[in-house]
Amino acid sequence: MQTLIVIPSRFASKRFPAKPLHVIAGHSLMSRVADIARRVCETDASVGYVVATDHPDIEAHANEIGAPVVMTDPALPSGSDRALAAANAFAPNAQFILNLQGDAPFTPPEQVARIIDALRTTGADVATPVIQMPWDALDVMRQQKKTNPFSGTSCVRKPDGEALWFSKTEQPAMRKEAELRAASPLSPVFRHVGLYGYARAALERFCALPEGHYEQLEGLEQLRFLENGMRIMTVEVTASPASMWGVDTPQDAAHAEKLIAEFGDPMEA
Repeated sequence: MQTLIVIPSRFASKRFPAKPLHVIAGHSLMSRVADIARRVCETDASVGYVVATDHPDIEAHANEIGAPVVMTDPALPSGSDRALAAANAFAPNAQFILNLQGDAPFTPPEQVARIIDALRTTGADVATPVIQMPWDALDVMRQQKKTNPFSGTSCVRKPDGEALWFSKTEQPAMRKEAELRAASPLSPVFRHVGLYGYARAALERFCALPEGHYEQLEGLEQLRFLENGMRIMTVEVTASPASMWGVDTPQDAAHAEKLIAEFGDPMEA
């Protein structure tokens, strides 16, 4: 197994306890994300996946749906630490490790496959998706930030896609926005999508490093890589009609059900 997809699935959540077990349109959140990983594995024999959890109820549900599962320490500080612990337990020889968020049921399998390809071909320490935002989407993000300033993450990148920086503030600033709006339907702002692929050595180094200064200020763990000179390659993807933020609350789960009703169930595609 060259590449391992890890699905961190924690039971405890202040806003949404037992979230991975919540049923959305007939399927648990965890089973929906596991189905994404399974589809990637079906197209590439060198890829495997595992659910990483800290609770026996989630372990039991993974066994019910036939998903590989490992137990990890609930005291681990981040999803990245949980991904490394799971990889060490389940696939110690895997060269690449993907952290597929357990609350992202609409992640396209082909997007995961593109991150794997970027890790294999670019030599970067980390690979992650970004979306160039249309102006209307940027306007929505700006409105959201008036009440929740830490919603949405922007990325500044080199022409070849290598990330220069990530921030919870909108970047770049634009002096001549009206001219830019007239020239293109797409803004120059790239929104980061929270899917990460790591070279194993880079993830091991990350987990051994202390929290970075800007990582603490922004609340973005990917800044620890950049603050320590590691390379993050971004992969430009397009948003699907059913794309949404992560399922963080029961209200988000209800919104996910509405998207499935409108655009179809990805598990039945």
